[in-house]
Amino acid sequence: MLTNAPRGTKDILPEQTPNWLRLENKIRELCKLYGYEEIRTPTFEHTELFLRGIGEGTDVVDKEMYTFTDRGDRSITLRPENTASVVRAYLQNKLYVKGLAKLFYIGSMFRYDRPQAGRLREFHQFGVEALGEKNPAVDAEIILLAWDFLRGLGLDDLTLKINTVGCPACRPIYRRKLTEFFTEEADELCSDCRRRLEKNPLRILDCKIDGLKDFMDDAPKIETCLCDECREHFNGVKKFLTAAGVAFTIDNRLVRGLDYYTKTAFEIQYAPLGAQSAVAGGGRYDGLIKEIGGDDTPAVGFAAGLERILLALELQNLLPAQDKKIAAFVVSGGAAADVYAFKLLTDLRRQNITAAMDFGGKSMKAQMKAAAKSGAKFALIVGEDEVANSTVTVKNLETAAQEVVPVASVPEKIICP
Repeated sequence: MLTNAPRGTKDILPEQTPNWLRLENKIRELCKLYGYEEIRTPTFEHTELFLRGIGEGTDVVDKEMYTFTDRGDRSITLRPENTASVVRAYLQNKLYVKGLAKLFYIGSMFRYDRPQAGRLREFHQFGVEALGEKNPAVDAEIILLAWDFLRGLGLDDLTLKINTVGCPACRPIYRRKLTEFFTEEADELCSDCRRRLEKNPLRILDCKIDGLKDFMDDAPKIETCLCDECREHFNGVKKFLTAAGVAFTIDNRLVRGLDYYTKTAFEIQYAPLGAQSAVAGGGRYDGLIKEIGGDDTPAVGFAAGLERILLALELQNLLPAQDKKIAAFVVSGGAAADVYAFKLLTDLRRQNITAAMDFGGKSMKAQMKAAAKSGAKFALIVGEDEVANSTVTVKNLETAAQEVVPVASVPEKIICP
C-alpha cells in the first residue's frame, strides 16, 4: 500500500518550482536593496525557546507545536515561527556588536493546524527582522519592505492596516479595561475566548468567531490608554508612511497579544482570499530579546506566508506560463552513434545550451517524435555517416529546414541560426 505525504503537507512539483524560485529571487533582490542580509536558522530548536519566545498559554504553544523528545531526553520542537530563532541566533552569535542587525529568512515552519487553502501544517515563510533600533522610521521601513514586495509581484486589492498595542507601561491599563468589558459578555464568548479572558484578553479582539458579534463594536479602544511615548511613536510611524505615499487604515482590533509585543502592529490583507486574507503581518517586539535572555533591545519585524502569496498570485493570473522549451534534442542513430551523441549532448550543456536526449534505445522516428514533443527548436541527428565525418545534421523543427555541419559548428548554429 502506498504511503502518502502526511496530512497538511504538500509536494512542490517540478512545474510549480519555478514560481517558488521566482518568489525567492524577488525576496533576495528586494532585501538587498533595503540592506537586509539572509540568515538561516535550524529547523528545530529547544522547546524552551518557543515557550519563552512565543509564550505559554498561546494557541501556538498549547495546541499547534510539533514537539518530541530526542535520545538525550531533551524536548525539541520544529519551529512554528522564526522570530524566536532569529533572536536566539542574534544573541548566541553576538550580532548586536555591529549595531542595527537587519536580517531576513526564507524557510519551512510547522504548526499542527487545520489544513486549508494557503495554510498547511508545513508552510513556508519569508520574514524580516530589524534588531537594535527604536526609531519609528524602522517600523515604517519594515512595513514598506513588505508592501513593496507584494506590490512588486503585481498584487492589487491590498490593504494595509496598522495599530499600536502600547507598552508595559500602558498596556496593563488596557488589559484591565478589556477584561472588565468582556467579563460582562462572558456568556457570549466562544470557549477559546473564555480561556483567553483570563490569560490574554487582547486576543479576543481578533477572534474569527466573536469578532463578528455586535458587542465587539463597544469594546474599549487602546488609544484611550496610551502613554505619551507610545502615542508619539505611533504618530511617527504614520508620519513616515504618509511621507512614503503608502495609504493605511487604523484597525483598533489589530493586536499582537503577547507581552513582549510593543507599540506598532500591522497587517497587509488581500481581500480575494476571503476569511484568511492576511498575506503579511508583524510588529514591534521590544520585550522579546530580554525575555529570551539578552539585554533590553528594541526590535521590529514581519512574516509573510509564501503559499498564501502564491495563491493570491494565482487568483490574479499573475503566475507566468512556464517555458519548458529546450534548445536542442540529440537524436542517435543506434548503438554505434550513442557515445558520439552523448559527447555532443555533454559539450552543449558545458556551453550553457539546454539540450536533451532519449536514453530508451528507441528508433530514430520515435526519437524525432520525442524531439518535437519536447518543444526543442532543433533536432541534432547523429548517425553512422555523421560519426564517420565528425558532423551533425541540424534540423530546425519549426521550419523543417536542415543542414549538415561540422560538430564544432553546432553551438553557433543553435545560438545564431
